[in-house]
Amino acid sequence: MVKTGGLADVAGALPLALEPLGVDARVLVPAYPGTLDRVHDARVAATIPQLFGGTATLVEASTAEGLRLWLLDAPHLYRRDGGGPYLGPDGHDWPDNHLRFAALSLVGARLAMGEVAGIDDWVPQLVHLHDWQAALTAAYLHFHAKAAPPSLLTIHNLAFQGVFPADLLKALRLPASAMNVDGMEYWGSLSFLKAGVTWSTHLSTVSPTYAREILTAQEGMGFDGLLRVRAHQLTGIANGIDTDVWNPATDPMLVESYSLRRLAAKTRNKEAVQRELGLPVDDTSPLFTVISRLTTQKGVDLLLDALPRLLGRGAQLAVLGTGDRELEAAFHRAAEAHPSQVAVVIGYDEALAHRLQAGADLVVMPSRFEPCGLSQLYGLRYGTLPVVARVGGLADTVIDANEAALHDGVATGFQFSPVEAHPLAVALERACELYADRVAWKKTVRRAMSRDVSWRRAAHQYVDLYRHIIDRPG
Repeated sequence: MVKTGGLADVAGALPLALEPLGVDARVLVPAYPGTLDRVHDARVAATIPQLFGGTATLVEASTAEGLRLWLLDAPHLYRRDGGGPYLGPDGHDWPDNHLRFAALSLVGARLAMGEVAGIDDWVPQLVHLHDWQAALTAAYLHFHAKAAPPSLLTIHNLAFQGVFPADLLKALRLPASAMNVDGMEYWGSLSFLKAGVTWSTHLSTVSPTYAREILTAQEGMGFDGLLRVRAHQLTGIANGIDTDVWNPATDPMLVESYSLRRLAAKTRNKEAVQRELGLPVDDTSPLFTVISRLTTQKGVDLLLDALPRLLGRGAQLAVLGTGDRELEAAFHRAAEAHPSQVAVVIGYDEALAHRLQAGADLVVMPSRFEPCGLSQLYGLRYGTLPVVARVGGLADTVIDANEAALHDGVATGFQFSPVEAHPLAVALERACELYADRVAWKKTVRRAMSRDVSWRRAAHQYVDLYRHIIDRPG
């Protein structure tokens, strides 16, 4: 399917986790190039004429894992070559992104209302929206003539707000009354995300700590005032991961599978990734990895500042990612200056990401803000201890290896705060010290791998929230 980070993981994995709990879910996604070639049992379920400049079809299909889909096949909107779902070949946003995601939202609203001809045997009790790309669904439901089912908007990252010029409102087929301070108007522009925050029945985010953070002026991205008004209708639920895809015992991308019972095999993965990246094969040196967008939001500039102290401990660092050109160049310079300790791969390689999670000893996530984060969950699953900033979902999912936590056998990684270079360097040095204590290190790795990072707990929480929303009067 189409993958754009954590949002894609949630949209694909959560419905599958909900199914055993009695939730009959359908996922509506655009039919991007190649999507229809990777699904099963595809059939055209409905035709949707005059959808923002062309005719679309709604294709019912499923994935190999059993995820039930509606694919919105609108070639005039989605069948394009470019830099992903949002970017054209020039690396800039498609100029009609407002129509592309308005179309997705409008069809979602029509499905929710049972108004798509040919699909009248399945009408949802609740509509679950994800981020700005689907948030306009709440506006279409709000301005509909008849009663609509309740909606839940999950905010995966408040920094992405779907902001467009105000004069595009008419093209979205929304009334002029939508464009006011109590609607979707946002500093003279219109915001899809604000529409969702304003008109969704309930709001959620992808971790409890992030739910509290976005109520503050520092982390609210300009939405904090509106979110504080709706604080009693805001819930934080930490993400899980697909533990079938991310499973060191069965992962086909590893040189050797391993588990809690066969933990020694993890060392072979470390040796293999060291050879692959041109680093000396040395199990006495802790191997840290970064698998991330290389941006200041991810705090990798802080890691560059802390790097001398980390390398001074004899550690190794493997970096996989792409992002800001200056940061990419800085990591390249570090690799050139320290070829026996630093290796850098610019780009993204899914298989290499798996091999790094298996082969590294620690994964570093010094994010300035992080709604939930997934790499630390992959790290826990693979016994690769996370070093994380104490923010958002990182604070909720990693237990710091302080003296008390180590004594009680509950530590699973390392946290640092405030999010600055010196505290990060201290956390990295603490990690090196624990690595040198092989007995304590192995106990902590085993504890990390014992954590349930699946969708099981979150799925139960979502079901409870769905019931609360559906049963709420009015």
